[in-house]
Amino acid sequence: MKKVLVLGGTRFFGKRLVQLLVEAGADVTVATRGLTQVELPASVKRMTLDRDDVHSLAVAGEEQWDVVYDNICYSSQNAMDACKVFRGKVGKYVLTSTLSVYDYAEEPLQEEAFDPFTYEINRKTRDETTYQEGKRQAEAVFFEEKAFPVVAVRFPIVLAEDDYTRRLWFHIEHVQEERPIGLTNPAAKMCFIHAQEAAQFLAWVATTSITGPVNACSDGTVSLAELMEMIGETVGKPARMEPTTDASDASPFGFVASFYMDNGKAKAAGFPFWSLDEWLPVLVKNLNEEYITEKV
Repeated sequence: MKKVLVLGGTRFFGKRLVQLLVEAGADVTVATRGLTQVELPASVKRMTLDRDDVHSLAVAGEEQWDVVYDNICYSSQNAMDACKVFRGKVGKYVLTSTLSVYDYAEEPLQEEAFDPFTYEINRKTRDETTYQEGKRQAEAVFFEEKAFPVVAVRFPIVLAEDDYTRRLWFHIEHVQEERPIGLTNPAAKMCFIHAQEAAQFLAWVATTSITGPVNACSDGTVSLAELMEMIGETVGKPARMEPTTDASDASPFGFVASFYMDNGKAKAAGFPFWSLDEWLPVLVKNLNEEYITEKV
């Protein structure tokens, strides 16, 4: 992996990925709208572009790339633009996709549960579609167009101390403040991945022969009830779980049914996934300590 382009690499696991690539000796360029000011390694080149404008994106297509990471592709139009711009210009294209391409299921979801190779494509922009459908469409375009080798990495919710969505923080804050948490189905099982683990996976998968969809999540699952119990024990107060609440108290993890993936494909290819029951309690503890510090 010599010359690498990262589309949208300045937040959360994206900046971790950039750091890993630089440490591995890659020549890294990060392309963003330039709105988020973030410290990146000195060797990283920067490119300013609008991912939703094909003419702007075309600037990146003026060069040859060994690997392109696309963290900001949310629609069929985004994917069509990338196929047009990067056709013949990239050795491997790594699309950040999502667990959300699947539907709820009570069993671990394997890659075959959503088939992007035969999915009907509808040309739509990000503003014209939902997150789930946009990611399904993006995968379908890449795999049906076959403009270059593509791997679609399906991540679940990504967590770490610096998660800007603060979804796990929401629950710790609610338990600390003894506010109700709206959970439709506390028995629903979930999977997660740590931001550092996600970055490690992205760096790794580009060095493999893997193409097509691939699930990436930590080993293990946790039910919403178990997560609330973990938080309650850490905080020292019981979690107030209620089936219905005001919208402001509804859990951002409030899935109506289990939603978790099988990571066997990537594991068989050699990736050492982290153990959820080892890192999640540590993260809850760290976020709780951060809450206490903020409120003092």
